[in-house]
Amino acid sequence: MMRTTLALLAMLAATPVLAQPASTQPAGPSATQAPQQQPPHPGAPEVQAPVPEAGAGRGAPGAGQVPATTEPGRTTPAQQPVAPQQPAAAAPTPAPAQPAPAPFGDRGQPDAAELELMATLRGERISGRISIPNQTAANLIQPAGRSWREYHNVTLAWVGGIAVLGMLAILAVFYFTRGRIRMEHGYSGRTITRFNILERANHWMVASCFIILGLSGLNLTFGRHLLLPIIGPEAFTALSTWGKLAHNFLAFPFTLGIVVMLLLWAKDNIPNKLDIVWFRMGGGLVGKGHPPAGRFNAGQKMVFWMTVIGGGLVAASGYLLVFPFTVTNIEGQQWAHMAHSLISVLMIAGILAHIYIGSLGMEHAFDAMGSGQVDINWARDHHSLWVEEELAKARATVAKGAKAAGAD
Repeated sequence: MMRTTLALLAMLAATPVLAQPASTQPAGPSATQAPQQQPPHPGAPEVQAPVPEAGAGRGAPGAGQVPATTEPGRTTPAQQPVAPQQPAAAAPTPAPAQPAPAPFGDRGQPDAAELELMATLRGERISGRISIPNQTAANLIQPAGRSWREYHNVTLAWVGGIAVLGMLAILAVFYFTRGRIRMEHGYSGRTITRFNILERANHWMVASCFIILGLSGLNLTFGRHLLLPIIGPEAFTALSTWGKLAHNFLAFPFTLGIVVMLLLWAKDNIPNKLDIVWFRMGGGLVGKGHPPAGRFNAGQKMVFWMTVIGGGLVAASGYLLVFPFTVTNIEGQQWAHMAHSLISVLMIAGILAHIYIGSLGMEHAFDAMGSGQVDINWARDHHSLWVEEELAKARATVAKGAKAAGAD
């Protein structure tokens, strides 16, 4: 009995254990078990399993490892016609790398201080680079501008101050020492025409324009020192603005008056030997007696040519400033301004003497340009030769008229 039991146990131990039936719960394949392949459904094409890459055993199929297929109407890449290979375009030759440009100030140029020093030593200007057509805007430093600024701020102020104030001082001394020049023989009650309406109108046009031009011009040099502290910045700004406009536009009638004055009076202002005698006798301003003179004496001729020549130069230089850079460059503009201002202040000083003689300094002188009629005794004192000429013309006219009347 015992033997029979042992023999059965030995047989059971030698028999293999059958696999357990699968559980009803789905279970993923383990890491050591390969997934079971399901048999393909009827009619499905048979696909040969791809051969893995040698070595790695993963990833996409390598070259030459295209899976075969038995699907009707489909060809494998190996069965498709191969298109002719186009020769690959040659790769462009890369251009050599260009170094980045240095900053503008470091392109082999000296710095601004060195340029200024070199240009100053040569008396040249320093210019920059611009992209606009106006090349004058490129000027950075102009050594000539320093001389012009020194002239305008210092020299002109001294010259103008000495000329104008000095003339006023001389006239004041002359008035208090000499007094007003009177007529030697008093009023006669008879008058003679000194200037006609055209001459007087042109004279006053030139005179009024010159007064406004002179005052507005002096304001440019002395206004900020004399007027600004008194009237304040607002009033000074308005006055300077209107003065500048008047200065620019009144230049045109002033120039026209100078031309008309030249045409009217040039023939009577030609210098002659009588002018030397007039100067030797002091023109009747000093001492006693009046030297003989024609329509204009030597003093009036000086005023005339000063007005015509000086006024013409002032007008010409002024137009260069009103229309800048139309005729000349910046150096010409500076010279035009210096000539304009210097001649102007000298003319102002001379015209002050003319105004004094024609008003306060000489009795009855204002009537010549006021009403145009002067007393014949006054005319004989200052223009004796002209009076004789006018009386001779009058006698000839009267005599001619009398003969014509007698002939009737």
